[in-house]
Amino acid sequence: MELLAVAHESREDTVIVCARGEIDSSTAAELTTHLTEALALAGDHPGRLLIVDLQAVTFFGSAGLNAVLDCHEQGRAVGISVRVVADHGQVLQPIRVTELDRIFDIYPTVPDALRGVRPKDSERRR
Repeated sequence: MELLAVAHESREDTVIVCARGEIDSSTAAELTTHLTEALALAGDHPGRLLIVDLQAVTFFGSAGLNAVLDCHEQGRAVGISVRVVADHGQVLQPIRVTELDRIFDIYPTVPDALRGVRPKDSERRR
């Protein structure tokens, strides 16, 4: 089992949360703590943008899905754009199965998320 490491920081153009490892019911609280703190930072940030980078996540269970969904809904309620970065099946498959890809703004890389440029649906489904 790979432990979860989460960090967040405020950058010039965004607030970013980076997660590495497994997100399941035993580790999701750590992710939630960072997401909550990052939302508070993003609320005072001129860009009002929060990027959740899940590229290094090796397992993404329902607790992780719920944490990101809660963050997305809280952000939307206060005018913060929450963008998810993921480019591999361990994260994208659970998002697609639960149809959260209809709710989340998903990008393959952090630079794409910063620019707000998403690949076409046909490219995302690969």
